[in-house]
Amino acid sequence: MNNTMNSNPKSPAAASENLRPEADIARLCSAVERTLGRSMRTPKDFEQLSGAIHSRLGVIISRNTLRRLWGDMKDVAQPRRSTLDFVARFLGYADMDAFTVQAGKELSDTSNPVMSRRIHVSTELRKGDRLRLTWLPDRVCDIEYNGSLHFSVVASQNSKLKAGDTFLCGLVIEGEPLYLDELQRDNEPGVSYVCGKKGGVRFEKI
Repeated sequence: MNNTMNSNPKSPAAASENLRPEADIARLCSAVERTLGRSMRTPKDFEQLSGAIHSRLGVIISRNTLRRLWGDMKDVAQPRRSTLDFVARFLGYADMDAFTVQAGKELSDTSNPVMSRRIHVSTELRKGDRLRLTWLPDRVCDIEYNGSLHFSVVASQNSKLKAGDTFLCGLVIEGEPLYLDELQRDNEPGVSYVCGKKGGVRFEKI
């Protein structure tokens, strides 16, 4: 079911619950731009982002709500927590908290190669590229990139994922759970799925 996001909190209490450090919001916006491979500057950019979020998550975040998030419109209202969560989900995180935790890890331990290993799908993969995903206890899954954040499962061992399954994913982070959207098999409705809930996933290009 589609949901329309409104950036104005309903009450002072709701507003206080939604407060986030500006640095976290700035990092979220920067992560979106890296994923899309371009800066958000024009109303058309925000319109396209709104459409991409709706296509992937099935929710509607208005162009103006996104412009406020980027500081492109003069508005003192803090973005709603739900807006931040949906934008974080668009990037491949469970929610804004998960994004903030990962961003904090990167800032505090940038020398750790495992922490920084990641793939921004839209900018770092081409159609036909394949990844091998592994996670505990003995899961192995080969996936192929089909473009526009879409993947298909090529082969799978000891996993609920099966060859022929398709899904959406915008970000793969070494050592973190992998969040799949619109996981589909045959003509069944798409569902969300998490790989590597304990210990995260590892990946390599094949």
